[in-house]
Amino acid sequence: MGIKERKEREKEARREEIVGAAEKIFFEKGLAQATMDEIAEAAELSKGTLYLYYKSKEDLYLSVAMKGSEILYQLFLRVVESGEPTIKMIAGLGEAYYEYFKTYRNYFRMYYFFENPQVQSQVSPEMRDVCQQCDRNIWDLVVSVLQRGIDEGVLRKDLDPLEAGVMLWSNSNGIMRIMDRQEDYWKERMGLNLEKMMRKSNRMLVEGMMTEEAKKQNPFLGLADELLTESKDQKG
Repeated sequence: MGIKERKEREKEARREEIVGAAEKIFFEKGLAQATMDEIAEAAELSKGTLYLYYKSKEDLYLSVAMKGSEILYQLFLRVVESGEPTIKMIAGLGEAYYEYFKTYRNYFRMYYFFENPQVQSQVSPEMRDVCQQCDRNIWDLVVSVLQRGIDEGVLRKDLDPLEAGVMLWSNSNGIMRIMDRQEDYWKERMGLNLEKMMRKSNRMLVEGMMTEEAKKQNPFLGLADELLTESKDQKG
């Protein structure tokens, strides 16, 4: 190994150490309360060294968030490569996103970052490009499945696959965010099972996107309830 290659490996290892230390701080305190001083101390580096690798706290925060995006991408990829019928694959993407929410809640919460335009303004153009590429990779998977459904004739020809994907994502994401913040309220005060509601609303959305011929075959009807039952059985 040459000197240049060794230095690159050392630099990448240092970058991973920084992200690992930052992850612990951000998960514990969030972006607003965390400081670069705390992250530097956790990484056993000077704050000046941190800024050699990341131009701002926001850049470092997004580097941690991108780890979560890669996990989500791999979950989706596993669904896409499963070989399941397309309609079941669409349901599988929804289940994968819900599994991500349950298992990697801290990463999921990092997406709240994008609600604050003022904070986003602190992100460097380079990091913004990295985030956009990660986002594009995920959406390419989702769109490919929906386009396959259109091509196979199980989804309506007048659908735009990206628009359809955003509709499904917005529905799941919105309900999961309520679950994250107010699940006990809705369950105890209102008697509403948000998990079941999310599956039901996703099923209704997908059924609305299906062709009449596909509806007659009913490949999706009842699938959400079956998945819910399977999930409870696995936990038991």
